[in-house]
Order: sequence, then structure tokens, then C-alpha cells
Amino acid sequence: MDIQELLKRSRRIWRNKKLTPEEIVVRFGVNLGDFARWVRNSKKDKRTHTDSELKKEIGNTIFSMIRWAEDLGYDPEECIELAIQAQEKFVKGGNR
Repeated sequence: MDIQELLKRSRRIWRNKKLTPEEIVVRFGVNLGDFARWVRNSKKDKRTHTDSELKKEIGNTIFSMIRWAEDLGYDPEECIELAIQAQEKFVKGGNR
């Protein structure tokens, strides 16, 4: 899979609905909450505390972010490249 293929698949699922920054933040907050629930590992969440669930949540965030970047008018591939460059610079700067 490449980024453009993933973007096309997400558009087939979600159609052409573009989210606003506020809508994206709310949905990203839900994803973060799902991660937090997994980490918290409460007794009530035992049935969802599985590797499969965590992999799904990671994938959901990645897949959604690709669509959200485009919703905001950005090229997802450019966003990813900028992130790679920033992380490389961060590590080279001794900020690990």
C-alpha cells in the first residue's frame, strides 16, 4: 500500500466529506482516548486489552491522519516527509 492508495480507499469509505480542524481534533481525541484506555488496562476493559485492539487503534490513527491531512488541504506525503525530516533532525541534535 502506498499513501495515495490509502487516501483513495479512505475517500471510498468516507466519500468527499471534509472535516474542519475542530472536527479533526475531536476525532483525534477519541483515538487518543482509545490508546489511553488500552494503556490504563482497567478491569472493565479486559476484553479489549489485546494486541489486536492496539494494532487496530494504531492503524485507525494512521489511516485517519492521511485523510485528515488532505481535508486540511495538505499533501499527506509531504506531511510525512516533513515529519521524517523533523525526527531525523531531533535525533541528530541529541534530543533522544
